[in-house]
Amino acid sequence: MFGNDADFILSIHRTHAAELRAEAAVDRLARALPRRTTRVWLSRRSHPVRTGDARR
Repeated sequence: MFGNDADFILSIHRTHAAELRAEAAVDRLARALPRRTTRVWLSRRSHPVRTGDARR
């Protein structure tokens, strides 16, 4: 399949470079999408409840 060691090394380099580009594209897409927020019934934002609030 490979004529010599240089072809083999070049093939590994190209494969690794393609993997790095794919990972970078996934990271860019993840940063571009809005973060999911926790929502409850009727799309109201849920706020974290402190334990001391229930006693007041």
